[in-house]
Amino acid sequence: MDYRLPTDVFPIHYDLTLLTNLGQHKFYGAVEIDLKVNTDTSKIVLNVAELTLSDVSVTIVGREEAFVPVSQSIDSIDQRATFVYPCTFTSGSLLKLFIAFEGKLTRSLIGYYEGTWEEAGQEKTYTVTQFEPTAARRAFPCWDEPFYKATFAMSMISASDTVNLFNTPAISEEPYEKADDVLGLLTHATSGEWKITHFEISPLMSTYLVAYATGQFEYLESSFTSPISGKERPIRVYGTPASIHQARYTLEVTARVIPVYEQLFDIEYPLPKLDTLIIQDMDAYAMENWGLITGRASHYLLDPNASNLQQKQAIVNMQFHEVAHMWFGNITTMEWWTYLYLNEGVKQTLSFIVNELLFELIFPEWKLDSAFIALHINDAMLLDNKLSSHPVEVDCPDANNINQIFDALSYSKAASVLRMLANHVGVDAFLSGVSKYLKAHLYGNSVTNDLWKGVEGATVGFDVSGFMDAYISKPGFPVIRVTESEGVLHIAQARFLQKEITDDSNTIWHVPLNILTIDSDGKPCIDKVVMKERSSSYSVNTDQPFKLNAGSFGYYRVMYSPERFRRIAIEAAKLNSIFDAGDRLGLVQDAFALAAAQLMSLSNALELLTIFKDVRDYYVWSSISTALFNLSTVWWEHKEIIDLLNDLRRFLFKPIVSQIGYEYSADEDPDVSLLRTCAITNASHAKDEDGFRPRVVHELRRRFKQYQETRDRNLIPEELQGPIYTCAVRFGGEEEYLAIQRIVDDPKTPTEQLAAIGAMCSVDDPKLVVSTIEYMTTKARDQDVPHFVLELMKNPKIKREYVEHFKKNYDGLYEKFKDGFSITVLIQRLFSPLTTKKDFEETKAFFEDGKDTSKYALTVLQSLEAIKENMAYIENSTDDLLSWLQNWKQSQ
Repeated sequence: MDYRLPTDVFPIHYDLTLLTNLGQHKFYGAVEIDLKVNTDTSKIVLNVAELTLSDVSVTIVGREEAFVPVSQSIDSIDQRATFVYPCTFTSGSLLKLFIAFEGKLTRSLIGYYEGTWEEAGQEKTYTVTQFEPTAARRAFPCWDEPFYKATFAMSMISASDTVNLFNTPAISEEPYEKADDVLGLLTHATSGEWKITHFEISPLMSTYLVAYATGQFEYLESSFTSPISGKERPIRVYGTPASIHQARYTLEVTARVIPVYEQLFDIEYPLPKLDTLIIQDMDAYAMENWGLITGRASHYLLDPNASNLQQKQAIVNMQFHEVAHMWFGNITTMEWWTYLYLNEGVKQTLSFIVNELLFELIFPEWKLDSAFIALHINDAMLLDNKLSSHPVEVDCPDANNINQIFDALSYSKAASVLRMLANHVGVDAFLSGVSKYLKAHLYGNSVTNDLWKGVEGATVGFDVSGFMDAYISKPGFPVIRVTESEGVLHIAQARFLQKEITDDSNTIWHVPLNILTIDSDGKPCIDKVVMKERSSSYSVNTDQPFKLNAGSFGYYRVMYSPERFRRIAIEAAKLNSIFDAGDRLGLVQDAFALAAAQLMSLSNALELLTIFKDVRDYYVWSSISTALFNLSTVWWEHKEIIDLLNDLRRFLFKPIVSQIGYEYSADEDPDVSLLRTCAITNASHAKDEDGFRPRVVHELRRRFKQYQETRDRNLIPEELQGPIYTCAVRFGGEEEYLAIQRIVDDPKTPTEQLAAIGAMCSVDDPKLVVSTIEYMTTKARDQDVPHFVLELMKNPKIKREYVEHFKKNYDGLYEKFKDGFSITVLIQRLFSPLTTKKDFEETKAFFEDGKDTSKYALTVLQSLEAIKENMAYIENSTDDLLSWLQNWKQSQ
């Protein structure tokens, strides 16, 4: 089947008029589309979904006669409308296609949809769009493929007390009355006063980037001056009246980064303004609509009176990412969804590089390179180490099922391998190549080789395509096995799989080994040799410290002998080590990944944790925290192991709490602030409680009790809301649970609400378990359901109960979430943590029982493989894990 639209005609310009009736929960519109005929045809085919069409006609430019179709049909499966006309439109002619349409405003979080917020006890409604990847067709008839770029003119009709937003600035706004209503749209309006807002014509753009919204929004405003032209442009952040004061930091971040991107790309920001609309209801975390970024409140708002470093970093990472899209993806756009990573992975890499460049001078202590390793490389590899992995450049003929590849491979793997490329060729050369690429494809579409040509043009003949091909076009990544003889490293590569190494002769990666050694003067040096063979040897003084993948820039695992792992770790733990934080972080991640794949004993990996116990580097401890959490989620039904893991967590994290305490300071080292949160969270989750001596749980419960008695939040800093609220519920009763539920209902900030949701999901009481599931089902916003599921599946008292609840209620949940990104998230979060053969068989049978899994088939395969991996890990490593933990405990 041909999933692409025919190219007989090509849209050039859309003139769109839209009336939004919030009272009726409906919208009405008319669109006139200028078309160029490429091939003689009597048929026009375009995308339509869940719209009612009327008054369809077409005129040939230069002629007055209007043609109506002799037949028209709508295919709801393929989401296409086909109009057949009584004449043939000849190649080269220009047409104007007119269609009137109407649709429903639902809470679906896709297309043109409704959202709500509360103000003074009243529910207020707004509308907003989310079109990526294929939902513009739900809002207006269009050629809804990224290849079909056109300009857009928009006129929005709405109630007079609302604010209308579009990709471009408003050029006029006036009352709208029946005398002005040539399209007859006011016949659909309820009583009251109406207005019409006209907007500037957009540049050429794909339909998934079109965006508009209507609501009683307020805004904060700033501006930036272009370093290229000297022009000053406005920047605004819009939000609801109750929360707009928490958007100041987002505004500051936006104003700071745009000039940096202009300089890096040597291309001026092309629109007259940039708005960011912060909303309460959104399936994705953010969307890069050109000139009108939309973002979820939980990821964009910050209490101006708090110094929540984690939230600041989250806002920086998110907004830098979306602003990068204004060039990378919006000016130059992927030709088809196969090249999604050109949008997502490249701009993730660019936003990381800009983070590094911008904050190297302002916040060098943020250690953003370590953050990238922790947030992206490991996440990508956890998905990419499966047989069910897919290439970064994944063939996706049917765009209706594209949502399932918006995953860690399209984002984090793509970003990781491009970061590896940038490190190898040099950041300046990489950015120069990106600029060449953008300039060569301004306002056009591109494929993979276009980017490689740009970078090759800036690197004097370096074979970028050869270097990158296997990482982009093949699934998986290599593991580098290192063995030693006197003065020589013997290195072999093979595909890394979670269960075993396979000699995959079809894939040989170009591996930048980046061998870190000490030179004759005693100084560290890096040999940036690229391994292009299955195996090779390198001369190295093995009596001196050395390490492959210096700084953890490479997208691969390194497997040493257990003794070499230990020697590298001992050196890395030293105060003035030649190994940096990225090396320590990569070492921990490699060790536990190899142990999970049964390529290294788990006891050897655990030994690294005791070696690093005196290191005070947040991202290393974050990685240790993740490793221990992962073990507890695999062995969650083995009580003795869980108890011993909690002993180990207390041993590792309690001294950090004792050393740095509970109080945050705005001027303290960010690494200390982040480490404090990490240590307190781990110690409290490990039940650090003693009836005779005040410990972490005691302290956190004391703080919550004071809040209950006084409603004073001074003892609950934002950074500790999660562990404090969770302790209150885990070690309290119904009174504490209801207090947390009230916070979920009326949070001070969106991040506080997420912390309280996590606490609600941590309950042990069976009655309160039922209450949490009932609350999620009946009261939670749809966008928050995946977060509930994530937290519920961390709770051993709830895991299986909620899986069964999901199965029983599958039909309704599928219908609600099937068209957005959430369905794949739900499947992954629900079934991947399961651990038994019975789980595997029941899960497999459930999805094979007549269900249409086309929208998440890949996620099912990945989840089933994850269950088998958990089974194998338990079967092969339980004795080793238990023995090490028992011996460690006895030695204390």
